[in-house]
Amino acid sequence: MTDEPLRATVTQRGVLFSPVDGDVLVVRRDSDGGWELPGGRLDSDETARAGVWREIHEETALDADVVTPVDTLAWHNDDGDGRFAVYYYCRADDRTVSLSPEHDDHEWLPTADACRRLSDPQAAAVDAAIAAREAAVEAE
Repeated sequence: MTDEPLRATVTQRGVLFSPVDGDVLVVRRDSDGGWELPGGRLDSDETARAGVWREIHEETALDADVVTPVDTLAWHNDDGDGRFAVYYYCRADDRTVSLSPEHDDHEWLPTADACRRLSDPQAAAVDAAIAAREAAVEAE
């Protein structure tokens, strides 16, 4: 039994696959130049699926098909604040991205290149989303 439960901000991110070639969308934060998967914090009174769709849409203007969660991670940041992330396999409706002011660049990258650009936890989420995507293709 856990003595002290994690009190955390929930962050959700989408691994968006291009409808054309299966590339993955990565976006660059304007604040520090770091690359990440699109997404953000879950609002109170918001379902998980609606929250990740909203964040992806706000940051990219894409109408993502949020398929299924594929990975989770809990940690404390450098300030000691609890964080909990959920990553989703998503399909993009097209490749036309309109970025929010939070980001200053984006790229659709082959999965291996996307993994090299992202943090280790986000790269692991891409790998998990690849497996979910392959399973969905096999099921069709």
